[in-house]
Amino acid sequence: MSNSKVEVVNENKLDKGSFFAKAWERVNKRDLFLLLALFGVIILNSISIPNFSSITTVGFLLMDVIPILLLALTTALIIISAEIDLSIASIVGLSAATIGSIIQRGDDMLIAAGAALLVGLIAGAFNGFLVAYVGLPSLAATIGTLALYRGLALVVIGDASVGNFPEEWTSFVQGRSELTGIPFVIPVVIVMIVWAIIVLHASPLGRGLYALGYSKEAAKFVGVNVEWTKFVLFVASGLMASIAGLYWVLRYGSARSDSAAGLELTVIAAVLLGGVSIFGGRGTIPGVVVSVMLIAVVTYGFRLQRISDVILVIITGLLLIASVVGPNIYQKIREKLDSSSRNKKASSVQ
Repeated sequence: MSNSKVEVVNENKLDKGSFFAKAWERVNKRDLFLLLALFGVIILNSISIPNFSSITTVGFLLMDVIPILLLALTTALIIISAEIDLSIASIVGLSAATIGSIIQRGDDMLIAAGAALLVGLIAGAFNGFLVAYVGLPSLAATIGTLALYRGLALVVIGDASVGNFPEEWTSFVQGRSELTGIPFVIPVVIVMIVWAIIVLHASPLGRGLYALGYSKEAAKFVGVNVEWTKFVLFVASGLMASIAGLYWVLRYGSARSDSAAGLELTVIAAVLLGGVSIFGGRGTIPGVVVSVMLIAVVTYGFRLQRISDVILVIITGLLLIASVVGPNIYQKIREKLDSSSRNKKASSVQ
């Protein structure tokens, strides 16, 4: 083989190697680690829990995880922009109470669903107005509206539990394919996941959210309308929460004022565990989706093993703490290792 041919072969190998190296650099290592952890937990549960990997079990798991997943999508966008919405579960409850109240009066389910979505839009718009235009910190504003919306839900429906929803609605939400066991509603959820991925990773709005998370001044400098962007985010969060409320009512066949109480902690824990920084400016939708599934598989496995719900709450709290503290500890360790490495190189040069 001539030298020129050898050079061509070597260049091809180099090009392929550099291609895979660049591809590997683009892979989010945290997302990959979470995905491997998810597969590991699934395998472990399949071995230790009878029928865990059956079609029936998988179907119920997917149906139970949908409200958390829906809420996590918009919550991730809000936290990446360095804000937070703690009222999402209360909006779910208020939407559920609205549906129950309208059905209790004998009105049509379509009217009840439309009213619930409108309630979510109004609640989200109120949050957005307080944060974007009044200038309240989102933590303080949404803690207040968390209590407000839950109180309104109690006013709307009281302590009643309303059921008997139209079968054509409940059958779509609760139904599953006989062949695959996958719930009928899953394609709708996939569309919403794709929407969130496009918004965050393939649109000017997504780039603006990252910029906003790093610095509000920098975001204004690159042309982001900060107030309007924040307002739209909270409106989207309220609308998504009302969709989750509609799903919750039809999934469990009951509309109550305390629907989804405490769910915001699980959602925030999943979002932070998925790599979204609590300080904003960092995170991915695929990481959030994988994290939601990881927490769902872990908790569902515990429930099948009849572990107390109190333990599950403790685990959620520990995950929330670990999601916030862990990255900071990792960053400090990495900085120390880099510093010691630079010092060693400087001493060796001398």
